[in-house]
Amino acid sequence: MNLEAHFADRPVFVTGADGFVGSHLTERLVDYDTDVHVFVRATSSGELRNIRHLQDDITVHRGDLRDKHSVTEALKVLKGHSDAIIFHLAAQAHVGESWERPYETVDTNINGTLNLLQGIVDLDLDIYKFDTAGTSEEYGNIDYQMEDKHEYDEDGRVLLSERSPVNPTSVYATSKLAADFLTMNYHDAYGVPGVTTRMFNNYGPRQNPRYITGTIITQALERDIVELGNLTPKRDMCFVEDGVRGHLHVAVEGNPGEEYVYGYGENISMLDWAELLLEVGNEEDYWDEPEIVQRNDRYRPGDSDVEELLVGYEKLHEQTGWEPEVSWREGARRTIEWYAQNTDTWMGRVDWR
Repeated sequence: MNLEAHFADRPVFVTGADGFVGSHLTERLVDYDTDVHVFVRATSSGELRNIRHLQDDITVHRGDLRDKHSVTEALKVLKGHSDAIIFHLAAQAHVGESWERPYETVDTNINGTLNLLQGIVDLDLDIYKFDTAGTSEEYGNIDYQMEDKHEYDEDGRVLLSERSPVNPTSVYATSKLAADFLTMNYHDAYGVPGVTTRMFNNYGPRQNPRYITGTIITQALERDIVELGNLTPKRDMCFVEDGVRGHLHVAVEGNPGEEYVYGYGENISMLDWAELLLEVGNEEDYWDEPEIVQRNDRYRPGDSDVEELLVGYEKLHEQTGWEPEVSWREGARRTIEWYAQNTDTWMGRVDWR
């Protein structure tokens, strides 16, 4: 499918546009000559940090997802546009911080989604698609009472798809699952053309350095040791540009009322991921073999860590042709390059200093 042709001049509304995935999505939409409207939280500093270079090509609406009035006022721009698409990516998206800021996480992720959906109903908007960005964390660990409900690959690994049981193990995951269900509730009750997209472990340029990939790279760039927590969990690491294409395909070709999951289609332990990143950085002369050190205080609370995530993205592939295009090594190289060239954007945000 020629995505560019489907988005040219189309009105699109993006929440979380200045975030990690949101900024890459916004950048792609601008490249497609889309009529881009972004909803960003007005702050005293750091506003439009990731999309400042796009500000002449987008319309910025300032407000707060938790404030119903500002959300509804911003959505008015979509009145009379039946081809409009809303990408809802705004969230408190860090698992660890969801334990430190549980009320903000719930308020932003659940009430923020509710404000958007109710705003669409209150304004009687007739839009083409509403894409709520979910997360692979919603699956959590296997509830062994539900073992027979899961699918398995030829190696006996749990293969997570749209049909898999969910079992969230963090405040963040629970709040995102609630947002997914709200999206489906409003589809069933009011006909809001909602879809949910569960991306698996996006990484890449501009990601908050407190996530695992940024934590590894930023430490390796600055010192001889890389301090990490639990290294046994396995994750399905998907480069952000592939993740963005997934959102775009679902928005155009996905069926309202349905869910779509996607990722790289293979997983890797966090120890092996760290070693892969460090190996690529060594090859590119960014550092000289830093040592990996485990620290107990970097583990998630109690039994809340998710042991293994692996996606089966057949549904999205069959319906749209989507598949990942960026290999782990290429994604690692491009991500390391960005962190190395943009030290001033992340140095004050790391959690290891």
